[in-house]
Amino acid sequence: MGVTCRRCNCKEHYWLENKQAYECKRCQARQTLRSGTVMQHSNLPYRYWFVAMHLLTATKGSFSAAEIQRQLGHKRYQPIWEMVNKLRDVMGKRDDKYTLEGAIELDDAFFSTEISVEEKEKPLKRGRGSQKKTKVLVMAESKTVENPKPGKKPKKARYLKMKVINDLKADTITKNVKEHVESTADLTTDDSTSYTKLKEHVHSHTASVVPHEELPNVLPWVHTAISNAKRQLLGVYYKVKPEYLQYYLNQFCYKFNRRYFGENQFDRLLIAAVSCAPDFKSRIYNRNYCG
Repeated sequence: MGVTCRRCNCKEHYWLENKQAYECKRCQARQTLRSGTVMQHSNLPYRYWFVAMHLLTATKGSFSAAEIQRQLGHKRYQPIWEMVNKLRDVMGKRDDKYTLEGAIELDDAFFSTEISVEEKEKPLKRGRGSQKKTKVLVMAESKTVENPKPGKKPKKARYLKMKVINDLKADTITKNVKEHVESTADLTTDDSTSYTKLKEHVHSHTASVVPHEELPNVLPWVHTAISNAKRQLLGVYYKVKPEYLQYYLNQFCYKFNRRYFGENQFDRLLIAAVSCAPDFKSRIYNRNYCG
């Protein structure tokens, strides 16, 4: 327990009051209270971070960075937008520590996103290759319910993962399954050719050959999750760029996977926030984006 030097692993430090940092007695390396946390390299007050974590976990829905900026009364949008996305980043990191097991539904989806400046100069494609759509792989761990009530799903959802992917090639799908699904799992998918290699990496793979309109009955929780995520993105956020979509999906899955935690969601996010630093990098963005 206590402070450990990141350079030499020494556990003895001086506290420098004027620098608000610890200095290692052995190698003189310094680290602040924010080092190694989601707040690393941020000058925003601690109160901002705690309020943002509360707002992101207090409701079933979500808040945009623009709304959090308004709640905080901060003049500039950019630092608040970065703060919120850093929190979404560590949400994803926390969920990546766990893999799905047991019975798993898997399907791909297309989420509407903003067209990049480069793509706007090109002719607009239609269908699955449209620049307005971003591909997402959705995996839902579920458990069969004995004697389900009338009108209820025959399966009970447990955990969910959503990953943005560049294409629907079999190798891309297989790589994600190997990374996020246990080899002992039993997969259920449709009969897409993108899933032909999955049986080599899981206990069993059932490719259901059914009409497209019947898929929600075969993969009920995957399609429910896709529908709810799209509705939330459309209802809360003004625009979502493809390169940032994963952060929003991180938040959706994080809250879904902890939907029974109640008030403890804030405590759980706080633990995740101080356990790792985000990979999200600061970048210039305009105020017309309300993520």
